[in-house]
Amino acid sequence: MLEDEILSEFRASQALLEGHFLLSSGRHSAHYLQCARVLMDPMRASRLAVAIAQKIPREIRQQIQKVVAPAMGGVIIGHEMGRALGVDAMFVERPTGTFELRRGFTLNPGDKVLMVEDVVTTGLSSREAIAAIEAAGGEVIAAASLIDRSAGAVDLGVPFFPLVALNFPTYAPDELPPELAASTAVKPGSRKE
Repeated sequence: MLEDEILSEFRASQALLEGHFLLSSGRHSAHYLQCARVLMDPMRASRLAVAIAQKIPREIRQQIQKVVAPAMGGVIIGHEMGRALGVDAMFVERPTGTFELRRGFTLNPGDKVLMVEDVVTTGLSSREAIAAIEAAGGEVIAAASLIDRSAGAVDLGVPFFPLVALNFPTYAPDELPPELAASTAVKPGSRKE
C-alpha cells in the first residue's frame, strides 16, 4: 500500500482527526489518528495488517512465533497481524500501571516475538511493552505499527517496521503554537495519568 492509500483508509473511516489533542506521550498535536475507527472494519483491518506484514523482511517474518501488542490500541492490529503471519497473537495490559501478560497468556522462554502497536509517537509505550515481553521470557526480534508519528526518528531497540511514517508536528505543553494554546486539548489516548 502506498502512503496515499493508507491515509485514504484513515479518511474514509473518519479516523484522521483535526483539533487540539493531548497524546498519550504527553505531547500536544493538531492531528490525531484514531486507529480504533480505521480498524473497526474487519476487512480494512485485515488489509492493513497484511500490508504491514509485507513491510517486514522475509527472514524476520519467518522467525516470528508470537505477536504481542499493548492494550488497548494494539489489540485489534495485533490480532490481525497474528492472522496475517499465521501465529498466535496476545496482548499485554497495565492493570496497575505496568504492562504485563494476563488472561492466561504466556510465552515460552526464547519465543521470537513481533511487538505490534497502532501508533508510535515517542516509543514509550512500545519500549514498555517490549520490556514486559522480555520479562515474560520472550525475545522481541522486531516491532511494527500502523503509523510512526516520529517520521522515523524513534528508536525501539529492535528493527521497526511501520506501515507509514508521518510527520505531524507534536509539541511539549510549554511550546504550543498560538492556535493550540487558544483551545482546550482533548485526550483521546489510552494511557492513564
